[in-house]
Amino acid sequence: MFTRLCARIARTCLQLGVFGLMLLLCAVVYQVFGRYVLNNTPTWAESLALLLVLYVTMLGCAVGVRDAGHIGMEMLGDLVPDSWKRRVEILIHMLTLSFGVLMAWNCFNMFQSVRAYMIPTLHISESFRYVPLMAAGLLIVLFSIEHIVALLSGQEVKPAWH
Repeated sequence: MFTRLCARIARTCLQLGVFGLMLLLCAVVYQVFGRYVLNNTPTWAESLALLLVLYVTMLGCAVGVRDAGHIGMEMLGDLVPDSWKRRVEILIHMLTLSFGVLMAWNCFNMFQSVRAYMIPTLHISESFRYVPLMAAGLLIVLFSIEHIVALLSGQEVKPAWH
């Protein structure tokens, strides 16, 4: 049940990422159209595109951790004897979990510290830049726990896109 929940969350992240890419494409096309056809560059389009890149990238990063699509320390498992492989895999997921905790915590601190500042072209708080980083950190923690539980119970985590 936990794996199905995590798979559903990962699929939703992928769907949001695709939607974000479509919005990003629209913002960039509108910016180019405004600059070269209307001769009036919409300044908000670039800021929106940069913000959307953060959201799309961080959602993809978290799903990459779940689906083992990241390049990582898994190569270390190939260098150790078979009797150590499971322990090394658990260690790798514990390190990834620790990274997710640190990322979420520090981005939350940054979120709080820039709340009062505004992105001038979008008229929203600078803290919106840290929301996807905090979410990705929390998702990395969740997906790392899923991998650890699966390893301890002898199961395998199937990619979300299946």
